[in-house]
Amino acid sequence: MDMKKNFLLLLVMLVVNHACGQLKAYNIFDQKGKITNFEKMVADLKNADIILFGELHNDPIIHWMQYHLTLQLLETYGKRIVLGAEMFEADNQIGLNNYLTGKIDHKGLDSTVRLWSNYKTDYKPLLDLAKSYEVPFIACNIPRRYARQVNYHGLESLDTLSDEVKKFIAPLPIAFDASLPGYKGMVEMMGDHATPNIIKAQAIKDATMAHFIFNNWSVGKKMIHYNGTYHSNNYDGIYWYLKRLNPDLKIMTIAAVSQSNVKTLDIENRNLGNYIICVDESMTKTH
Repeated sequence: MDMKKNFLLLLVMLVVNHACGQLKAYNIFDQKGKITNFEKMVADLKNADIILFGELHNDPIIHWMQYHLTLQLLETYGKRIVLGAEMFEADNQIGLNNYLTGKIDHKGLDSTVRLWSNYKTDYKPLLDLAKSYEVPFIACNIPRRYARQVNYHGLESLDTLSDEVKKFIAPLPIAFDASLPGYKGMVEMMGDHATPNIIKAQAIKDATMAHFIFNNWSVGKKMIHYNGTYHSNNYDGIYWYLKRLNPDLKIMTIAAVSQSNVKTLDIENRNLGNYIICVDESMTKTH
């Protein structure tokens, strides 16, 4: 944790006051592009049943905010909080639970769970918060091999999987809408590199994450889920699938963007979520 504290101290030193005439590493905006602050954002997010915290996977400012938002929610609601993440795959839940309950240490976790390359700097602190506060941390993503299978062979190929394997995937068949802004944007961004099934692979991830979020949330609890911002931008992706499961859910989203100028939110970055964290594009990366 000392390394974590030093890392956070470095970031605090980077995020300085304009009145000092020094640098500003980020700003927080509401959906309309008006500057707000962390305290107001947290107060508003407390009204949500589910918070989808969209991240830029390698941005230290975003991970720093995830940590502090999670800490504030845990301090306020204690064991009524449930955590979940894209970064852990559903078939690794047992290993995750064994770590949270102290049955295995970090070495054991590394040998039983598929960890992202930036796990130690970016997700270990969140997992350790869950362990300290004794709250669940849910592995929400589809095992990556089955997302790849969809990319190569389509959603229909999942029908051949065993019932045991299907426990780690959203119930089939899933709804699919290729016209959602996130999916259309993915195709446009990838251009000629986009395969016919690429957005279907994205959709099965979104549907599966929504499935495990919904199954591990209950009335009276609050769940915060960490995912790539493109999985919840524009109130689609995971958000869209959650609303299909329960239209009355109070879901709030945080989006993350990078710009050369963080004083004003670019028009194309407005309305991506209830809150948009805009980080200076020159910010150092975690990987």
